[in-house]
Amino acid sequence: MHFLLIYEAGQDYVARRAQYRAVHLQLAWQAVERGELVLGGAVGDPPEGSILLFSGSSPATAEAFARADPYVINGVVKSWRVAPWNTVVGHSAANPFRG
Repeated sequence: MHFLLIYEAGQDYVARRAQYRAVHLQLAWQAVERGELVLGGAVGDPPEGSILLFSGSSPATAEAFARADPYVINGVVKSWRVAPWNTVVGHSAANPFRG
């Protein structure tokens, strides 16, 4: 199953994230190495938020990531949510379906 961790950027997101970015990216790459995080990055130009794609059996891993993320802890991210994503098309789809 896939889960989207969706961040809504707070005020001055780009400027405020700079001081926490190294730790945020370190946490993200650690999650990649554990096989939890598939992809992640900012959305928009300028960024209006971020989306991180997690793979797992429950939303718990994505939720734990958000709770430990300095962007969340320090208010750089205004809000976050985890949404299940029923992927059906593509080589990495959790539930491939060709109709």
